[in-house]
Amino acid sequence: MKVTSKQLVDVVTDVLCDVCGESTSQDGQHSPQFGLLQADWGYGSTHDGESYQVHLCEGCFFTTLASLKEQRRGNTIFSEKGAELEEEFGLIEGHQEIL
Repeated sequence: MKVTSKQLVDVVTDVLCDVCGESTSQDGQHSPQFGLLQADWGYGSTHDGESYQVHLCEGCFFTTLASLKEQRRGNTIFSEKGAELEEEFGLIEGHQEIL
């Protein structure tokens, strides 16, 4: 026998970018599309016990990613690894072409 009851549930309808404040759901027509910068610092860290979460719209995400790429390029410019910087920095899954 199935027993049912009505329940109130919180549902995320939008996520606002923590940098620019813009909606990530494109006027409510799509589910929120956002990037997440996250850190959980543990024992031995200067920030032990601190947790961070920054929600980023698509534009702010790729601006931040470009800044990190440039920082990495500057840090490795004189090393052998500097020449090996891949264009897909941080990308773990991409577009698949269908043949």
